Amino acid sequence: MVLSKKKPRNHPLEDYIQKLIAGEGLLPDSPENVMEVVGILKSYGIVLDAYSRNLNYIAEHQFLVFFPFFKYFNGEVSLGKLLRHWWHDRINFEYAEYCMKAMFWHGGGGLDAYLDTPEFEKRSQQAIQARFKASPLMQGLNWLFPDFLPELVRQLAYYSGLGQFWRVMSDMFLELADRYENGEITSIPQVVEHIQTGLVENANLPITYAATIRGKTYEILPKSLGLTFLADTAVPYVEAVFFRGTPFRGTVSYNAQANQISPDQSRFAYGALYADPLPIGGAGIPPTLLMQDMRHYLPDYLHEIYKRSRRGENDLRVQICISFQKSMFCVTTATIFGLAPYPLNTTDAKQQQKNRVYLESWMDRFLTSRLPDVNS
Repeated sequence: MVLSKKKPRNHPLEDYIQKLIAGEGLLPDSPENVMEVVGILKSYGIVLDAYSRNLNYIAEHQFLVFFPFFKYFNGEVSLGKLLRHWWHDRINFEYAEYCMKAMFWHGGGGLDAYLDTPEFEKRSQQAIQARFKASPLMQGLNWLFPDFLPELVRQLAYYSGLGQFWRVMSDMFLELADRYENGEITSIPQVVEHIQTGLVENANLPITYAATIRGKTYEILPKSLGLTFLADTAVPYVEAVFFRGTPFRGTVSYNAQANQISPDQSRFAYGALYADPLPIGGAGIPPTLLMQDMRHYLPDYLHEIYKRSRRGENDLRVQICISFQKSMFCVTTATIFGLAPYPLNTTDAKQQQKNRVYLESWMDRFLTSRLPDVNS
């Protein structure tokens, strides 16, 4: 008797490749997974609304303000708000800035490319001259260090770009929660479809930015550049925040001789899809700030799941982080579907081959991610 040999696995994560080809998600479909993902995205959507408003406020109203003490107040300063701020009874806008700086550092997309062009240099200098027209000191500083102020304007462009990106994502996640609570969303594939549809519908949404100085508007990112939501903010965001991130202080040594941080940014794996949930709550871990923000807006049905866990609410931030990673793998699934060179269910052999290469490139990056853990 001849025993039939099983077909060798072509990739360590072959099962996920086959699931994606079959139209399934990276996260298994179950009622509890749906409840977790939708519930955490509802909380995240509320937090992103606050983050987005603040980033846009800073970009538009704190233009080249060197000591923006009230930048987290959105122009509404009061004693009560100041006391809550000092008591830390507030949204942690520092996490929004962490994500902005990760995008700014890693770059990618048309926004990053434009910020190194002569056109940007010209537009930024026009705004700089208008901002410091009456300040010989700052004009002299700009003359001595011509790259200093334009670099700050570049950063403000990322404040605005990320703020606009999160504005769309916040609305998308809150609409998802409404549809779930109305009984329209009942499965993980439907969650993925909702996100993918939202990404496609907003793909060509223009990304623009202008600063108003003494009543005059200076366009930093004019509409004529053709910068768009998907290619110039969404994709770079996924790369910078989902995958690469930045090393968390206190967990690795920044000493070059220790070799704990790769000198190659493309090999960074500190993003949301890789983060170990256990340190969440510790000092120096940026996602702690996000988990702390989301815990205030958990819907009751998700809070009940956490209460029934082994430790109850004693490790609430850790549980939130795990749910958040599940939701981000759903967002990543939608991104994979949306960016595929051809429909993943194509029957054309050449298209299947190109899709295969495309999917394997994603799976290569998932090898050390939390994907197996959230599915266990």
